[in-house]
Amino acid sequence: MSTARFPPSPTRPITNEGPFRALLLENIHPSAEEMLAAEGFQVERTSSALKPEELAEKLRGVHLLGIRSKTTVPGAALVHAEELLAIGAFCIGTNQVELAAANTHGIPVFNAPFSNTRSVAEMVLAEVVVLTRQLFDRSREVHAGQWRKVATGSREVRGKTLGIIGYGHIGSQLGVLSESLGMRVQYYDVMTKLPLGNAQSAATLDELLATSDFVTLHVPATPSTQLMIGADQLARMKKGACLINASRGTVVDIPALARALRSKHLGGAAVDVYPEEPETNSDGFVTELQGLPNVVLTPHIGGSTEEAQAAIGKEVATSLLKYFKAGATTGAVNFPQIEAPLIPGTHRILNVHRNIPGVLRDINKIVSDLNANIHAQVLSTDANIGYLVMDLDQDVSRPVCDGIAGLHTDIKTRIVS
Repeated sequence: MSTARFPPSPTRPITNEGPFRALLLENIHPSAEEMLAAEGFQVERTSSALKPEELAEKLRGVHLLGIRSKTTVPGAALVHAEELLAIGAFCIGTNQVELAAANTHGIPVFNAPFSNTRSVAEMVLAEVVVLTRQLFDRSREVHAGQWRKVATGSREVRGKTLGIIGYGHIGSQLGVLSESLGMRVQYYDVMTKLPLGNAQSAATLDELLATSDFVTLHVPATPSTQLMIGADQLARMKKGACLINASRGTVVDIPALARALRSKHLGGAAVDVYPEEPETNSDGFVTELQGLPNVVLTPHIGGSTEEAQAAIGKEVATSLLKYFKAGATTGAVNFPQIEAPLIPGTHRILNVHRNIPGVLRDINKIVSDLNANIHAQVLSTDANIGYLVMDLDQDVSRPVCDGIAGLHTDIKTRIVS
C-alpha cells in the first residue's frame, strides 16, 4: 500500500468558468505567453526566480505555473495552491520540482526534452574544435597583446574519436554532426539504443574512456550519475584527451578534474554546468577550473539560443494547454499517461484520486445513480494515484463532477467542456 502523503480532499471541483491565471518565472520566452494569452489566460511574468516561501504565496489562485532551472518547487509550496492544475519546466531537467509531492497533489509536470537539442549539440561540437585548436588560449593571448603563433598541440578533429556518455536526444544528434567533420563516434548508455550513422556502442564506460580523444557527457542528474566521472574515471582517459560536460554539474568531480588538468594527463576541458550555480546573473563566481590552460568555462548556456528558447516556450506551452483543454498527460514526467480525443457533444470530467481499491466502483455508482450515459472512460494509475478521463452527456456532467469531488478519495476534479 502506498505511503504517499496526500493533501486533504477538496470540497469542490475546479470549474471551467475562469478567469484563468498563468505565472511564468525566469524570463520564459514570450512565445509561451502568446500561446497562453491566446487561450484566454491572464499571464503574469517575472524576470527572476522566486524563493519557495514567495512562490507559495504567489501560487494562490494560479492555474498554470511555468519555471526554468532556478526556481525550486517544494511540496510545501503546493499545499495551498488549490487551483494549480499543472507545472511546466521550460527546460530539460525537472529535479528542481518535488515531483512526488506534485503527483499526490494531482499536478502533472511537463518539460521540454526536445527543443534545445540542436543548440546543445552545436555548442559541444564547437567546443571540440576550440579545444583541439587551443583557440581560447590563443585568443586570450592576443587580447593581452601577446603574439604566439604555434602549431604544437593544435590538431584537426578529423579522424579523432568522440565518446558520448548518454546517447539520448542530444547525444545522438551530436554524433551525427560530428561524423560530418570526419570524426569517429562511439557511445555508452545504460539502455540499449539504436545507433545513428556510423556510431558504435562501447561495451563499457571504461572502454569508452580509454579509447576516446574527446569525452562528452549527456546524462540526467540521478543517484547513479552522481560524480560518475571522478579521479578513477579521469585516470582511465587517454593522455591528452579532453572532457566536456554540458549535462549536469553533479556528474563530474570538479576538484579531480582540476588535478587531471594540472598534471597534464588531460589536454583540456569544457564545462557549462557546475555543482553550485548562482541563482541570478552576478559577479564573484568561483570554480577550481578558473585559470587553467585550454579550459572553456561557460555559464550554463548550452540551450541558451533564441531559437531554442522560442521552441521551448512553444513545446511546454503546448503540453500545458493540451492538459488544460483535454486532460492530455502524454509527456508528463510524474503522472499516469492518457491522451484521448475529445468527443463532440459531451463534457469531459478529469479526476485525480488516491489509488486505493474501490474508487472506480464508487465513481461508477455516482454515474449510475444519476442515470448518466458514459461515452468514453479511460483510467491510468501509478503507485500513488489514479487518473480518470470520462466523457459523458452534458446535462448530467455537473452533478456527476460534484459527486466525484465529494468522495474521500478525491484529490482534484474538474470539467472540460
